Amino acid sequence: MSLRIERVVTSGVFALDGGTWEVDNNVWLIGDDREVVIVDAAHDDTAITEAVAGRNVVAVVCTHGHNDHVTFAPQLGKELYAPVLLHPGDRELWELTHPGETFWRTGDGERIAVAGTELEVIHTPGHSPGSICLHLPEAGALFSGDTLFSGGPGATGRSFSDFPTIIGSIRDRLFALPEDTRVHTGHGDHTTIGAEAPHLEEWIARGH
Repeated sequence: MSLRIERVVTSGVFALDGGTWEVDNNVWLIGDDREVVIVDAAHDDTAITEAVAGRNVVAVVCTHGHNDHVTFAPQLGKELYAPVLLHPGDRELWELTHPGETFWRTGDGERIAVAGTELEVIHTPGHSPGSICLHLPEAGALFSGDTLFSGGPGATGRSFSDFPTIIGSIRDRLFALPEDTRVHTGHGDHTTIGAEAPHLEEWIARGH
């Protein structure tokens, strides 16, 4: 059964530092006809469950702890009998949305087995302290959460974020990947490592 990557776009509210923003999120399902990993359980549990379509959920992985990426993570974890994975660096952000709810710790270099292959966890702090990306070498794919987008790094103007740190994560960890790696982002369209890498100095100069 062939490995495939599916996208579910959900809509809702991102809230932090007293502000709210309407956002569309990419929820990624990685797997085959039998099992999947859910990346970022955002906004709409019904749409995500329908896309799972009865398959075994190996894990619900949160690329970071912002509310628009973890909206239904605990609920889906319980309903689908799957562990919810989050880097412990984002515990404080997690508690803002899901106080008292537990999660499984994940960290740099860990591997998540699904559908005969493995996703590698890459710790990429900056957008938040515990931000991670998931690398799927077999498919030449990276799931970047809010660390890297088409056109630049994720936002760092709010609490828990830091611009020099995200630049370091992108430069040292993500731009070390093959240029043809397809980047599946947390919001918006995909890009590639090769398309973004030449613009690093521009981002540093503009400061965001």
